[in-house]
Amino acid sequence: MEDESPKHGLVGYGTYFLTWFALLVLTALTVTVAGMKLGSLSILTAIVIACVKSSVVLFFFMHLKYEAPVFKIMVLVVILVLAIFIGFTFFDVSFR
Repeated sequence: MEDESPKHGLVGYGTYFLTWFALLVLTALTVTVAGMKLGSLSILTAIVIACVKSSVVLFFFMHLKYEAPVFKIMVLVVILVLAIFIGFTFFDVSFR
């Protein structure tokens, strides 16, 4: 009988601590940028920081980093469709 253990090792506490710390830093960056007067770039900056934070959560806390490529492609397709919907919404609102 073959060994059916996962191909990756257990994720250590250090990885979780660094992920948590990165999320804290990105949250502080979000709060800092929210106080700045960036004009039309403020929304784009907030969305970019939110995308980075969600990527960290997806890859490390939800273990997408260790999954099969088919799951990564499915998540990428869903994010792409969501980005298209959000883009069309911003396009519609900005040209009213």
